[in-house]
Amino acid sequence: MLPDGLIKRIGALLGPRGYLDRPEDLSLYEYDGGVEKHRPDLVVFPRTAADVAEIARIAHEFRLPLVGRGAGTGLSGGAIPREGGIVVGFARMNRIVEIDRENERAVVEPGVVNLDVTLAVEKSGYFYAPDPSSQRACTIGGNVSENAGGPHTLAYGVTTNHVLGLDLVLADGAVVSTGGREPDLPGYDLTGLLTGSEGTMALVTKVTVRLMRKAEMVKTILAIYESNEDAGRTVAEITARAITPVAVEMLDGVMLRMVEEATHAGYPMDAAAVLLIELEGIKEAVERQVGQICEACTLSGAREVRVARSAEERELLWKGRKNAFGAVGRVSPTYYVQDGVVPRTKIAATLHFINEVARKYGLTISNIFHAGDGNMHPIILFDARKAGDLEKARACGEEILTFCIDNGGSITGEHGVGMEKNELMARQFPPETLDMIRRLKLLFDPDNRLNPGKVLPTGRGCLEIRQAPLAEGSTVY
Repeated sequence: MLPDGLIKRIGALLGPRGYLDRPEDLSLYEYDGGVEKHRPDLVVFPRTAADVAEIARIAHEFRLPLVGRGAGTGLSGGAIPREGGIVVGFARMNRIVEIDRENERAVVEPGVVNLDVTLAVEKSGYFYAPDPSSQRACTIGGNVSENAGGPHTLAYGVTTNHVLGLDLVLADGAVVSTGGREPDLPGYDLTGLLTGSEGTMALVTKVTVRLMRKAEMVKTILAIYESNEDAGRTVAEITARAITPVAVEMLDGVMLRMVEEATHAGYPMDAAAVLLIELEGIKEAVERQVGQICEACTLSGAREVRVARSAEERELLWKGRKNAFGAVGRVSPTYYVQDGVVPRTKIAATLHFINEVARKYGLTISNIFHAGDGNMHPIILFDARKAGDLEKARACGEEILTFCIDNGGSITGEHGVGMEKNELMARQFPPETLDMIRRLKLLFDPDNRLNPGKVLPTGRGCLEIRQAPLAEGSTVY
């Protein structure tokens, strides 16, 4: 139930088409790309930073939760209003404000689609490096919130490596800026702190990003294997040769067959796994490294190694990789994507464990992941219409993420913690660290109204930190 007077205030600010409050409309904003759901009480669509600030002030006055939302492509429940309240949809704040090619910078609003930044500058030889698989739909604001990565993270890093400055609105409506166009500004790196904070500290209204020049040469290699383990060992062999490709992606047999049937990208239907490896750089260096990588693949057990002969062939291979999640939807009515990280030396062992978990629960798990940095994406296929299937999928995911932690890894590499993995934070970090994180969040949001119920544990078990407003005597439970 919305407080009296709220709709009138919002309508006066945004107009009658600037918000949604009917149940049938709100139901479209109760989910993202994951498996969780919770309906908001109101969805608003600001057009300016001033609108966002006033919305925040109104929410502060009525003591309502505020949750930012980009395109809703997230996979950890980050944009789901766990406690109801107001969802701030940034779809109408979608302008590329400025492109500064001379200084390799761009300023964009949070609703700008990731790929549109590259499309705006590619004719002049530039691109925006972070490239999530959903880059045709996901937005820069969402990428900043989750610190999104992508296939080319291995060489270029994740979103935080390409964000130079942020314009923000705090929970009480205060407007602040961090960073800027200048590199290495003095003082605390608040831009780095807020990138990846999952909307729990501020709402982003403008982003200054780094642009990069396209490489002189790009080569893409497809290595084909009879076993997952051989593909996993290849990654370690490439690393041992001191070669850093811009991307090393792995698809197992289950996944590559779904992808090939959907996209006809040229993947072999009978293989157990493939590696998609990409090199960029100066022509002579790339040509030399192609030979070294082909040798490493062969020595590690690849039955065949192909080098894309044209830009069209390379783009087709990447089309298969980028459209993989869509290909899964043709086979399974629902699926659950995980995002654990392990050291590269543990990839083969992790794949073996994932297969064991699949057998244990009687579910199919396909694997597609950023092998170069050990960022695993097991995709658990299930049917939500079958009693118990969703619970089994959740149990599978928890066992896999626990294995990642126990083997020196992490519960997320790019999808964020959200409401999907927040209880596992108590296993990832000691209580003292969680308490520090909580206190830092509450400095920005003392009433815990920005995306509440995310990132930190909510109190399901012991040794966890309840998310509550900071109060004297608050402690770790």
